[in-house]
Amino acid sequence: MKLTELKNKKILIVGRGVEGQAVFEYLKKNLPDQVVDLVDKKDGENYLSSQRNYDIAVKSPGIKAELIEIPYTTATNIFFANAKGKIVGVTGTKGKSTTSTLIYEILKQNGKDAYLGGNIGVSPLEFIDLLTDMSITVLELSSFQLSDVKFSPHIAVMLMIAPEHLDYHVDIERYIEAKRNILRFQKENDFAIINSDYPPSRESDLLTDGKVYWIGVENQLEQGCFVKDNGIYIRLSGGEKRVMEVDDIKIQGKHNLENACAAILASMLAGADLKSTKSVLKSFKGLSYRLEYISTKKNVKYYNDSLATIPEATIGAIEALGEDVQTLIAGGHDRGINYEELGKYIATTNIKTLILFPETGKKIWDAVVKETPESNRPQKFEVSSMKDAVRLASENTDPEKICLLSPAASSFGIFKDYKDRGDQFRKEVENLTN
Repeated sequence: MKLTELKNKKILIVGRGVEGQAVFEYLKKNLPDQVVDLVDKKDGENYLSSQRNYDIAVKSPGIKAELIEIPYTTATNIFFANAKGKIVGVTGTKGKSTTSTLIYEILKQNGKDAYLGGNIGVSPLEFIDLLTDMSITVLELSSFQLSDVKFSPHIAVMLMIAPEHLDYHVDIERYIEAKRNILRFQKENDFAIINSDYPPSRESDLLTDGKVYWIGVENQLEQGCFVKDNGIYIRLSGGEKRVMEVDDIKIQGKHNLENACAAILASMLAGADLKSTKSVLKSFKGLSYRLEYISTKKNVKYYNDSLATIPEATIGAIEALGEDVQTLIAGGHDRGINYEELGKYIATTNIKTLILFPETGKKIWDAVVKETPESNRPQKFEVSSMKDAVRLASENTDPEKICLLSPAASSFGIFKDYKDRGDQFRKEVENLTN
């Protein structure tokens, strides 16, 4: 929604998080003489009781639409409608932050006027006034941000899609449809980059009017970026080119090869050269809380993967670190996700110790029990504090092996968020004696 459409309206911002605060500052700066109020559920359970006194609401991500009784817009819509320059949008169940950061770093390395914002923790409204027609904004977009969006980015990246946030979206179909909004409003001169390895992503190409490019690790593609013969290839109408060696990419795991392919294509379409692309991919070590090596204590290696909030991400982490993963710390808030595939996968690994948090720890254990005979099951410990989890990991992991925190669940309850969970893990590991 353009600023001109908000002029002379009484505006209620719902949600006092990063986006809500950024909207408030942006509107007060650009519409200084108007009524702009900010409310949050922390103000009390009746915080929305006066909403009908306003002309329009700005709804923050995670606030359910049915709670809003007046016309509303969102920070994402305001940014799309008013931002200068080009926008690269990235969505998917996992890999959004890594891919967005890679694209941003490549563009910066190439000398572009690039900015990074969205679900990664910085509202783009914080830097919107700095943008020019030559700027490129890379936006990480969650399903919450996309569920109400009325615009699509010039370059839309759709990574892997798997069930998540079903406590908000009710079912997987609505979750997928929210993700697909990143493509739905594209025009013929726009570009879509879609992961071909996952059906919910692959089947989304019909929704865009933009030019479609594919990425994949499992499939060689007619038009796009893929893995073959331990190399990353780009195949376009002009022919095929080997971009770089898989072994030269710092970040580990199949999922990160998918992210690398997406970043290569998006950066190329945004005007970056392959020299800059290769330079960043050879040096980028990944994000904090995502397969992050913490320390080695008593010859046990500890890895922090607190960002893994779904089973698929945990499976990917175990695959990336390989057969040395002996202890897995998992479990957390129950959002109705199915853990059968994780149970099946754990049954095929060398994991000998499971340290499980409530509520989903029980679901994970039941899935493992279903797939393994009693004589071959990992030993199980139930915990409610990270201190106990790390102590048990230290006592029950063999030298030269790996203890992996990869929860396969969100962190609400015992921890504030995934950062708090990961920070507590790091602190307790660092407190271990050698």
